[in-house]
Amino acid sequence: MEGRKVPSVVFKTRVRDESIGGPNPFRWQDVNSDELFAGKRVVVFSLPGAFTPTCSNQQVPTYDKLYPEIRDLGVDEVYCISVNDAFVMFQWGKHLGLKNVKLIPDGSGHFTRRMGMLINKDHVGFGMRSWRYAMVVTDGVIEKLFEEPGINDAGEGGDPYGESAPETVIAYLRSR
Repeated sequence: MEGRKVPSVVFKTRVRDESIGGPNPFRWQDVNSDELFAGKRVVVFSLPGAFTPTCSNQQVPTYDKLYPEIRDLGVDEVYCISVNDAFVMFQWGKHLGLKNVKLIPDGSGHFTRRMGMLINKDHVGFGMRSWRYAMVVTDGVIEKLFEEPGINDAGEGGDPYGESAPETVIAYLRSR
């Protein structure tokens, strides 16, 4: 995947719009991946699901905490993509108290599928989800991919976490 353009898809997002009023002042907004990555160097990480243990207790909070260090290494943004809908991603971000990482909902898994990372997690009742990975993307092109070993649909080998950790990405960024 390194050297290839990220998949061109439309993410279905919700954005706050005070003109709507009421207790839920949000509207739908399509976000094209081409626009999301254009002209920027970003770190993207993906994970099996919102509110899951490793994702919620380690991966996302650590990326959020280390965001300033990642930015200091020449990165414009840090995005977390998960095969979850916009409502779940919003509530998860609130629950975690995120301040820096931007959550991107890939509700139908189109981006994840085209990345070759869509796996079947029926063995834990999740359905189709993302394998855990991270990447550095420069102007829409994958510069470096960090994929957890053992991608599979059967849950063999558990849910590895290390290659896609922010510390691994930071070590790469420092070496550049």
